[in-house]
Amino acid sequence: MKILFLNQAHPVLLDRLQALGFLCEEDLQSSESELENQIGEYTGIVLRSRISIGRDLIDRAANLRFIAREGVGLEHIDTGYAESKGIAVLTSPEGSRDTVGEHALGLLLSLLNNLSRADRQIRQGQWIREGNRGVEIKGKTVGVLGYGNMGSAFARKLQGFEARVIAYDKYKSNYGDAYAEAVSLEQLWAESDLFSIHIPYMPANHHFIDGAFLDRFQKPVYLVNTARGLVLNTADLVARLQSGKVQGAALDVLEYEDTSFEQVRAGEIPAPMQYLLQADNVVLSPHIAGWSFESKKGHAEVLAEKIDRLIFGNGIS
Repeated sequence: MKILFLNQAHPVLLDRLQALGFLCEEDLQSSESELENQIGEYTGIVLRSRISIGRDLIDRAANLRFIAREGVGLEHIDTGYAESKGIAVLTSPEGSRDTVGEHALGLLLSLLNNLSRADRQIRQGQWIREGNRGVEIKGKTVGVLGYGNMGSAFARKLQGFEARVIAYDKYKSNYGDAYAEAVSLEQLWAESDLFSIHIPYMPANHHFIDGAFLDRFQKPVYLVNTARGLVLNTADLVARLQSGKVQGAALDVLEYEDTSFEQVRAGEIPAPMQYLLQADNVVLSPHIAGWSFESKKGHAEVLAEKIDRLIFGNGIS
């Protein structure tokens, strides 16, 4: 049985799959159309996001048993069509949940304590203390939207900050635990001081957080997004940053991220992006919340176990 790697994976995944008897091959260059001619010989594909897996490619994959996504997002894979063909789609959110939880907390701390702004000012020779007075997490209510691997990991990281954590997840029931209280969306809007987004992207979640959503918060909030850029309407966010409805935003993901920096180089930056780039109460990072050395290995270990379970009916110890 052969597995095709479309991105360079951690050696742990290669080693474990080879130990199971798979022949592992890499193709880090071919386009989607070029892959159509060779995909039929493989039992599995392992990828991140370099290639889109659509119907044409799936139709050519006569022997494919699984598509393993090293990570979480599945926007580039036609999951419904793959599963209709008996092809399992595997993801590995467990591999990066702690990294995402830590990064979300780091973004929040940077935002509340003006760390990015203060760092820039000092590098420019400015010593500003009063203008960078911070806000404590202690005593605040943190609202978590989405309580899967990432949302629950973020809630765990908040332990010790003496904050109250509440969570809403429209896909779950009975999900409250020692780290967060399950609440309605209305209660999340009513009580949150700090708001962190952890929902997946899918058509139903496109711009799920828009102006109407943000206007429902009864208190001004600080917002963190480490989920997907397209779940948040950036223009609406900017309008609420300007009005003070949102007091500050920390964004690891952007709805324009596939094109925004090409536009930056071309000097054609969308107006909402221009605002984010110059706003003192905005912290940005380049979609790296799940991007640690530990998570790279973690994704490999999780996928190895899931592939073993799928093909051979057992996990890897």
